[in-house]
Amino acid sequence: MQKQPCATRSYTIALMQMDTQNNKKENLDTACAWIDEAAARGARLVCFPEVMNLIGKNVGEGGGRERIPGYTTEILCAKAKEHGIYIHAGSLTEETGEKRSANTSVLIGPDGAILASYRKLHMFDITLADGASFCESERVSPGNEAVTVQTELGTFGMSICYDVRFPELYRLMALRGAQVIFVPASFTMPTGKDHWEPLLRARAIENGCYIVATGQIGTKPAYTAYGNSLVVDPWGTVTARASDMPGITYAGIDLDFLDRIRKQIPSLENRRSDLYEVLWKGQADSKAECGDALKT
Repeated sequence: MQKQPCATRSYTIALMQMDTQNNKKENLDTACAWIDEAAARGARLVCFPEVMNLIGKNVGEGGGRERIPGYTTEILCAKAKEHGIYIHAGSLTEETGEKRSANTSVLIGPDGAILASYRKLHMFDITLADGASFCESERVSPGNEAVTVQTELGTFGMSICYDVRFPELYRLMALRGAQVIFVPASFTMPTGKDHWEPLLRARAIENGCYIVATGQIGTKPAYTAYGNSLVVDPWGTVTARASDMPGITYAGIDLDFLDRIRKQIPSLENRRSDLYEVLWKGQADSKAECGDALKT
């Protein structure tokens, strides 16, 4: 794992905790006003939640879908260039040309160019004890690629919401140099109150990285979003937490602090990768043997 050079070692970020509803223009007007405010306060990076531009019934089947680049990214790219800042656009419902859309995150640079995009890997297909169920895979096609991108603010990793339950993805991004990992989300209340913060802190501690988790808040057509946007530092400390209302939360990123933590606890270097491959292959072989036994 190579240490990635960057020009800026410490800087301010802004988390935009939105109550996105079924009016794209109003949602984007709010987003643009908040970008202006955050930039005026010195934020170098602005982060939005999952599906930041539109949430409503059947969004994935109709007008909510957009090409990338497209309507929303053009507006956000212009804002990034206007202020010379990075914008992490949470996620958008991307038009794929197929029956299912993609849940796609976009990173925009200070020159207004799209630097990277990431399609959510893990689909939120769950059934809770109270009978509530979600089947994201019915309308969203999963991506197949982990994404990291090197910038002057450090190396960023990209994930979305339910991805946070799969530590393998975060370890892979950390091994690729990720120092700050985004988790835009729209967690539900039942899962959020018990799992949101422990999952985020675990991913930060395991990988010695910053976790920037910007959440939706408010009542949506099918659920109530948990909000509780957080920044977790590489030690696992929550350094910023949003209120229970829509708004902007500011936090600091300090890559020198990150380096000190990774030096104190070098878990990325202490891994037994030589052993993991053997154990993983053994697990796969064992499953195959069980399958063969069931057939006989």
